[in-house]
Amino acid sequence: MNASDQIRQWQAAAKTRRLLVESLIDLPLLVALYLLASRFLSVSFAIALTLASAAILLLYVTKSITALDKFWLIRQLDLRLQDLEDSSDLLFKQPADLSPLQNLQRGRIEQRIGGMSDIDLREDWNGKKILACFLIAASLAGFAIYWPQAKTANDPKLAETLPAGPTNEIPILLVDKSIRIQAPAYTGLPARSEKNLQLKFPEGSTLSWNLKFNPQPVSVDLLFHDGKRLALKKNGEFWQGSKAMLQSSLYRLQINNAPLKDDRLYRLDAIKDIAPQIRVIQPDRNLSLVELGQTDWPLSFEAEDDYGLDGALLRIQLAKGSGENIKFSEQTRSLTGQGSRTRKRFAQSLDLTALGIGPGDDVIVQFSVSDQRSPQNNTTRSSSFILRWPAEDSVEATGVEGLVQKAIPAYFRSQRQIIIDTEKLLADKRSLPTEKFAIQSDTIGVDQRILRLRYGQFLGEEAEGEHEEHGDEAGGRKATVSDTQAIVAEFGHTHDIPEAATLLEPKTKELLRSALNEMWQAELHLRSAQPKLALPYEYRALAFIKKVQQADRIYLARVGLELPPIDETRRLSGDRSSLRNRNDVLQAANNDDLPLIQFWHSLSQLELGAAPGKNEAPDFNALRNWMREHPARSSDSLGLLAALDALEKRSDCHACLLELKAALWPMLPKPPANPAPRRIPDPTAQKYLDALRQEHQR
Repeated sequence: MNASDQIRQWQAAAKTRRLLVESLIDLPLLVALYLLASRFLSVSFAIALTLASAAILLLYVTKSITALDKFWLIRQLDLRLQDLEDSSDLLFKQPADLSPLQNLQRGRIEQRIGGMSDIDLREDWNGKKILACFLIAASLAGFAIYWPQAKTANDPKLAETLPAGPTNEIPILLVDKSIRIQAPAYTGLPARSEKNLQLKFPEGSTLSWNLKFNPQPVSVDLLFHDGKRLALKKNGEFWQGSKAMLQSSLYRLQINNAPLKDDRLYRLDAIKDIAPQIRVIQPDRNLSLVELGQTDWPLSFEAEDDYGLDGALLRIQLAKGSGENIKFSEQTRSLTGQGSRTRKRFAQSLDLTALGIGPGDDVIVQFSVSDQRSPQNNTTRSSSFILRWPAEDSVEATGVEGLVQKAIPAYFRSQRQIIIDTEKLLADKRSLPTEKFAIQSDTIGVDQRILRLRYGQFLGEEAEGEHEEHGDEAGGRKATVSDTQAIVAEFGHTHDIPEAATLLEPKTKELLRSALNEMWQAELHLRSAQPKLALPYEYRALAFIKKVQQADRIYLARVGLELPPIDETRRLSGDRSSLRNRNDVLQAANNDDLPLIQFWHSLSQLELGAAPGKNEAPDFNALRNWMREHPARSSDSLGLLAALDALEKRSDCHACLLELKAALWPMLPKPPANPAPRRIPDPTAQKYLDALRQEHQR
């Protein structure tokens, strides 16, 4: 065994001793705590309190044992072994990281430790502390077990004084009541008490009932609508009990295993913890383009929650490449916000250089924030925001239709053809007569004008006429436009087209308007037979169009194909039980709403006063079972259950019947459409049908 293994054994022995000492101290106290809590409180509350205390003690013990780490071991070795010359830390370093002198010293220390016998690094048993904890725990347990209980009606001597028969029974009345509401700790709400038996509270709250009756009953229970029961315990003159309410419920009081004279249902409404709300401040649009000289991308958003915010995350995706060679990388960053407990502002600036973004790349970010709900917090995610660095060339990627889709029409790319025609005209200028050169330049100007009008439709602009300028020019030239868009532009009003106002976002419209301004200048010079002066404006218009094309591409997240798993156990088994014969006759579909429909018909019979038959009486249990299977069909399931219970107990209550029908009416399925009867034809149509019939008989 080398020196390192020997030292690790000493450390393990010390950790084992500390675990035993902490167990002997903590376990008796936990047992005493459970006995005390179960004696004076409910058993469920005692178990919850004990488990919570055990979890806290476990964390403390784990932290205490973890403290016996490498640094503690180095201190103990240097303190107890003088022969190590305060160099025991060399044993925990790699030889390659040490100098030759340090390696020599390490070898000497290992040799000395190898010649030593086992060293006891364990702490003392601390018998006084262990004995004191045992005595305290025993005292508390004895107090919980042997503390005298108040006499109740279960006492035989007291039972003799109670009325013997039903003729002497005295009605039991509820003379005092209160419910203490302890909201979950994460809400930060203080405890409060209500004098009403039905109330609203935050979900997950612990409700503690404190009821007083006259005369005193033998037993008091709370019977909930789902069949659960909470038995209250007598404490002096009051009956007390607690229950953690995770959802809304209905309950009634039950005295001596029988309902009170006022047998009403009380409603408990649990207020849901609303998920956090996110408002993104920067960026102000879902798609942004990298500007010239931009090195970072500022991001900020605000979050708000009803009880308190916990943490926020920034999810960053980087899409690099083009065509089929697109690669995605993803990272997540934690954000620290500033503000109050319920409202914070988060800010982060992304370094584009550190991300490695280049031309043709996209950065996609998404914000998420969580609240402090326990045990499972609520999380809200924002929509995705994209920062795009437009590609240098205008050739668009193909083969990635699942990732990038175009939303700009194809004819937006004809500006490049105008540039090609202009450059060709300039190259042929010397070989062309002046008049022909002017005509071709004017023709290109007309094409530029048509393209400008097409773009103007997407800004809601009215088109100009196609006949005002060229009809009177020298040579009798008249521009003709066969394109359908030009005809619409000439005779229609494009600002009435919905797409013209909703297709593009504001910043894209600004780019498009800049392109129109450049086209206007290019058209002016082309129509004046000055194509050389028009060429710079044409290039600038093309640059703006490329930005519009890049800005109007949308990002679609990849969705993988998920097939159901194959059951390998059925292979080669010959089991054909689940196979169906496609030639089988059609079978009637199961109507899940049949119990609801039957119950509605039975209510209609009851409302009409007809004597219900065996199968026509309202089946309350069947409707309750149907409601458990379809909890989302009713917008107020507790109110429906209360109305159902009221009618079941008082079948002659007409108001209860109407209230229940009003609650059931929105839940009824829509009746199927019946075939419309065929209309009788008029005399003229009848003559036509008769003629067709005679023709067919021939």
